[in-house]
Parts: sequence; structure tokens; C-alpha cells
Amino acid sequence: MDQVRAIVAPSLEAMGYEVVRVLMMGSEHRPQLQIMAERVDRQGMTVEDCADISRAVSAILDVEDPIKSAYTLEVSSPGIDRPLTKPADYERFLGHEARIETRIAVAGRKRFRGTLTGVEGEAVLLRPEKEDEVVQVPFAEIQRAKLILTDALIEAAAAEAEQAAAVAAAAAPQPDAQDA
Repeated sequence: MDQVRAIVAPSLEAMGYEVVRVLMMGSEHRPQLQIMAERVDRQGMTVEDCADISRAVSAILDVEDPIKSAYTLEVSSPGIDRPLTKPADYERFLGHEARIETRIAVAGRKRFRGTLTGVEGEAVLLRPEKEDEVVQVPFAEIQRAKLILTDALIEAAAAEAEQAAAVAAAAAPQPDAQDA
């Protein structure tokens, strides 16, 4: 799926979106290509945004044809309890709770749930629930990670959306006083 991401990401970035995840799901007989994206300006994704992305990705993949079999394309937003897919995601959501699964055991286990406390070098720092010690989880060993829906995360998402809307409103052309 790295190839698909490499093909579609530049066009989506030019449209004002960032690719969060590219994933092939479903069965061999009914594969589904999921493109998860968000707006670069951090405003909420709309149905129109997903439709625009779907049309653009369909056109690009029809030309490039990186997937040889038939598939269904699904475009979605990451949602509040989003997957964490790159180091910047962990930095952006410091202080929030996350669930992380690793490919190999780290500190004696493969599943963690706790608070994101930092990023250090090539590892995320996580304070597991009911523990005092912070665990370093190497990015290379993370198989799957996502935020856990909490009141604090909902409040932070609302504040981020409010701030993005204020920035967009300030950037919008203002009518002249003479036009009024």
C-alpha cells in the first residue's frame, strides 16, 4: 500500500488533504481499498471532501493501475479516535490516551493502553494505565495504534475545530464597508 500512498498523496496534498492511512481490507474476492484522509487546515471533513478525494483517487488509480484486481474504493476521515500512523501524530496528541499493539514484545508485552507522554528519537513514550514507569515503544515495532475516545479528546477535537474555523474565517475575504 506504500505504492498507492506514494501515487495519491501528492495530488491530495495539492488539494489540501493529508493521507492518514492507506489500507487494503476485505476478502480476496471482495477487496476494499481504504484511503483515510484529513484536511490540512484541520477543519472537519465533509461528505463533499470525501467525494472530491474519491473522484481524484479513482482517476489517478485508473491511470496508474497499481492494483491489478478489482476492488472497492472507500474514502473516510480518521474520526476523533483516529489511528496514529506517523511520529507527528504522537506529538500532536501528547497527553491523550492511546492503544498500541506491537509486532514483537516490548517491555514484556505486545499490547499497551496508556497516556502518550512524548516522542524520543525513533520511539513513542507511553505511560501505561496504572503504572508509574514510561515505556519506550519503537516506531518500527508498532503494528497498530489509535487514540482512545475520552472526554478530554472530544474537548481537544472541538477546540481544534473551533480554532481551524476561526483561522479560515479570518483568511476569508471580507466585504468592503463601501459595499454595505
